[in-house]
Amino acid sequence: MQIVAFTGAGISAESGLSTFRGQGGLWENQPVHKVASPEAFKQDPELVMRFYNARRKQLLEVEPNPGHQALAEMEAFANVKVVTQNVDDLHERAGSSQVLHLHGELLKVRTIDAPEVIYPWTQDLQVGQTDAEGRLLRPHIVWFGEAVTEMPKALEWVQEADLLIVCGTSLQVYPAAGLMYETKPGTKIYYIDPDPGFIHPKRGVETRAETASLGLPKLKEELKSRCR
Repeated sequence: MQIVAFTGAGISAESGLSTFRGQGGLWENQPVHKVASPEAFKQDPELVMRFYNARRKQLLEVEPNPGHQALAEMEAFANVKVVTQNVDDLHERAGSSQVLHLHGELLKVRTIDAPEVIYPWTQDLQVGQTDAEGRLLRPHIVWFGEAVTEMPKALEWVQEADLLIVCGTSLQVYPAAGLMYETKPGTKIYYIDPDPGFIHPKRGVETRAETASLGLPKLKEELKSRCR
């Protein structure tokens, strides 16, 4: 069985990570787009770096929750791929082996002039910091207004899926939110979220108004029993 899980900020929030979008979209009284866009980086790089340094520090203090773990444990009986809007590494730490980050990764940085040059990163990043070749570094994050370069691969994964699990996302951020409408005919879709967003009624989606920590372990056991 080919399973694709499409996850959003809700699953990470259960581990204690701030979502900002669900908190009025503010950080230090600044709208999030003021610290998450190329324009913001040009106008106030110190503020942008402080934002990502704080998020990175917080990430290193939290752990995967039962939702992350349930998805990883599904690999015992299915081919599971995770497409996530999240920039944390909680899926990987839980044990998921195939994870695609649509919006970048908090524990990586990249060079400004050569975005394909990426480095693992766990400490603070300072304005003007460079790599060994003298190239300026920035967070490895897809900011508002930038291309989501992993979308073609995500689309390929979703179109190959026998079952799609959508979890922890309000389905408000495009183009990522459109992925669930790209499944092949007959693909079963589960939508797990305590406050499910709008789903077109013709999609035949099974909605479960639960948190990831509750809903994913239950679904794991159901799927496991079917695969015996």
